[in-house]
Amino acid sequence: MSRSGTRPGPRSKPKLGQNFLIDPHASLAIADALGDLSQRTVVEIGPGAGAITELLLPRAQRLIAIELDRVLAQRLTEQHASTPSFEVISADVLSVNLHDLRADGPPLLIIGNLPYYITSDILLHLFRFHADVDRAVIMVQREVADRVAAHPGTRDYGVLSATAQLYARVERILTLPPEAFMPPPDVHSSVLRLTMQPQFAALGVEPDAFLGFVKKAFAQKRKTLASNLRAAGLASDIAQQALEAAGIPAMARAEELDLATMARLWKQLESR
Repeated sequence: MSRSGTRPGPRSKPKLGQNFLIDPHASLAIADALGDLSQRTVVEIGPGAGAITELLLPRAQRLIAIELDRVLAQRLTEQHASTPSFEVISADVLSVNLHDLRADGPPLLIIGNLPYYITSDILLHLFRFHADVDRAVIMVQREVADRVAAHPGTRDYGVLSATAQLYARVERILTLPPEAFMPPPDVHSSVLRLTMQPQFAALGVEPDAFLGFVKKAFAQKRKTLASNLRAAGLASDIAQQALEAAGIPAMARAEELDLATMARLWKQLESR
């Protein structure tokens, strides 16, 4: 788990696989990437010891930190007890209703160092609340960032890439080496900015049904799209007809198709 914070002391021995961000220049770049916070509610996921929290507090109209570690959550609460615009929620972010945090205000800004082992789950959670989120600046394992930001036709492009890009515009901000953390993790970390821009209306697809189709299309990534569709229960002749009508080669793989082409195929299948 990659976490932001100052260098941990004797009483802050990392738990839950925590790696605290100790590079002040990186902390500043991450906070800056979120933009103007003066009239916004910011939700920080996994503040850890609070290095980025300290940068956000004077900038944000309201700051809500979601911290799973109860010791760290209590410490942050005590450190900033005199700041009425700051709130700490000691919980798993996957259990937090982001719509409730938004209340009646503008869409939320999200920032955080995501636990590596549940990065995909947290991203899907953010996408579920896409109407309540404006943009998110997140730190993830570099290999995961490669998959999120990958373009069609590349090895890393897959269901996570397609899903993320259906919901958001993805930008790379920076990549950090292990020594930017204490203790150093075994991997590099990358920071992404996700600006919510759902593509479902533009593509003319129904979100849940289309995402279900995308997962089936990528079920076995190295197999052809036609093979994956047949494995999902679609008759071979129907799959072939839909591919032809959508202008897709019979031996194409899902990773070769951009979202517009994938949507065209889905609509062909839905009409049959």
